[in-house]
Formats: sequence, structure tokens, C-alpha cells
Amino acid sequence: MAAMKPRTGDGPLEVEREGRGIVVRVPVDGGGRLVLELNDEEAASLKEALADIER
Repeated sequence: MAAMKPRTGDGPLEVEREGRGIVVRVPVDGGGRLVLELNDEEAASLKEALADIER
């Protein structure tokens, strides 16, 4: 049986370009991170959607 490793993926919000895509790592409640890979068009749509949110 493989040894259990502690979760070390928790951390700050990160966004980086990797190859042709943009990788977004979002920390989530309960540990770990949600990882999204977006193309430029999807990233622009996400930016617009987030900008429309009222505070």
C-alpha cells in the first residue's frame, strides 16, 4: 500500500501561462486547490464576468 502524503497543495491564488493556456489555481475550503486551464478567450470571458459582480 502506498504511503499517505499530506496535502501540500494549499496556497495562494496563482495564475500563470503554461504553453498556450492559462492555469489558475484557486484555494478551496477544506484543503486543496481547484485547478483550471483556460485559453485566452475563456480567460477574457471570466474577467468580464468577475468585473460585473457588484461589491
